[in-house]
Amino acid sequence: MNGAAVIAEILRREGTEFLSCYPRNPLIEACAALDIRPILCRQERVGVGLADGYTRIKRGKRNGVFAAQAGPGIENAFPGVAQAFSENVPLLVIPAGLPLARQYVRPVFRAADVYRPVTKWSALAHSVQELPDLMRRAYHAMRSGKGGPVLVEIPAEVWEAEYEGELDYAAIQVQRAAPDPDAVKTAVRMLLKAKNPLLLAGQGVLYAEASDRLSALAELIPAPVVTTNPGKSAIPESHPLALGASTRSRPKMFTEFMAKADLVLAVGSSLTRTPFGPGVPAGKTIIHSTNEAADINKYRVDHAVIGDAALVLDAVIAEVGRQKGAGGGNALASLKEEVAAAKKGWLAEWGKHLDSEEMPINQYRVIRDLMRTVDRDNVIITHDSGSPREQLIPFWETTAPGSYMGWGKSTQLGYGLGITMGAKLAAPNKLCVNIMGDAAIGMTGMDIETAARNRIAILTVVFNNGVMAAERDVLEISTKKYGALTVGGNYAKVAEGLNVAATRVEKPAHIVPAIKEAVRVTESGVPFLLEIVVKEGYDFSRYPLAGL
Repeated sequence: MNGAAVIAEILRREGTEFLSCYPRNPLIEACAALDIRPILCRQERVGVGLADGYTRIKRGKRNGVFAAQAGPGIENAFPGVAQAFSENVPLLVIPAGLPLARQYVRPVFRAADVYRPVTKWSALAHSVQELPDLMRRAYHAMRSGKGGPVLVEIPAEVWEAEYEGELDYAAIQVQRAAPDPDAVKTAVRMLLKAKNPLLLAGQGVLYAEASDRLSALAELIPAPVVTTNPGKSAIPESHPLALGASTRSRPKMFTEFMAKADLVLAVGSSLTRTPFGPGVPAGKTIIHSTNEAADINKYRVDHAVIGDAALVLDAVIAEVGRQKGAGGGNALASLKEEVAAAKKGWLAEWGKHLDSEEMPINQYRVIRDLMRTVDRDNVIITHDSGSPREQLIPFWETTAPGSYMGWGKSTQLGYGLGITMGAKLAAPNKLCVNIMGDAAIGMTGMDIETAARNRIAILTVVFNNGVMAAERDVLEISTKKYGALTVGGNYAKVAEGLNVAATRVEKPAHIVPAIKEAVRVTESGVPFLLEIVVKEGYDFSRYPLAGL
């Protein structure tokens, strides 16, 4: 077999279900020969998104793969890989490369070098015989420690060369690290000594499939739980101790309980400082648990516990049981009542938006109606960048772990479309929903045709307010004099031209019937685009938090 066939066979052994791609790349035909389905995107960064969403829903146990053409193909893929890197998503990128003789003759785009800052590991293959070892290292990098994209660049002659001997390759298992028992004992002593402890969960809890343990620990202490943007749904937000997730917007009770917390235990989070994350105010005692030692002291931390989130939570739960003993039922009941009251008060403040009859339609009315109409236990939903992210994250209450894909350390418009398609490929029986704005669909909207052509039955909801609303405050003169922020279009008509069923809604009373029709269509195995004509929308659930 030649180099392309070697890699295709390794992908098959690793359980690869599809190859997200854009030609030319010899791997596409080699994979098709082994019944690995090629899915050709319209734009490379959306193709990376397909691999991203699939990996997230498979919790990194299987990894999405994207193959790009040498030169322009892999050059165009950079934004997608950079986004996945910012979100620590372990996916595999396999670009075709120029011949080895040209690798050092300028000008040349050497992907293995160019992508090094936005990959966990990258390599250039020099011979067909080293491919099994390179792929072992690639999969080991994806399935151990902190996640991230991995890239293996294959020059032309390596694709074509014949592999000598039998292929010796077995699928790489996920590697997990257990915490230091002494570190756990210290963490629990600090946790139980705190008057108002707070748990902060990141997406590491989702990858470790440890949501049940997180809920158990919260009830055992007891302590309320907040999550990062990518960690949203690590604890179902219908749980009585869940306070929701945070980007720049967040539920009010998130702010209230964070403000009074004297100790924060962060689990499965890198605690990266970002405008689109929760942030920990100054003056808190911080215990940081992560599977990557290099994450420690992004904030000044008082104690660290290194390890896989599931193994850490198991160890902490056991140690709390030893140190605390029985009892505490009254404290748990009291805390649940306090959280419920705070949540009720916050939702009452936003009732005029959630129940609004105004036209153009209020975005929060759409979110309310969507929550009430679909089976949230069977949904995987994501936002896009800008206003949709800020509007959805506080108010969409998750009911099942892994039912929300949050992202935003990088905030590329249009990224949600690709990851929603990837999620649907990973979980074909789920209703996979992407909520994007009119600016976002302008970036990647042609790829809804990819969903139609490949029968990827996603639901795309477009908030069409005719303006880049999130940028209003930074382009005041430009907009006043030249209309710089104005965008427009009838996206339902665009979708129909791309073979996607669609409808356009302008009245609040029509929202629920349109959602029901959209769900019915996706259940038949094809995508649907629901365009909602909405107001500009500058009301966000943002409450000041001292110390940030």
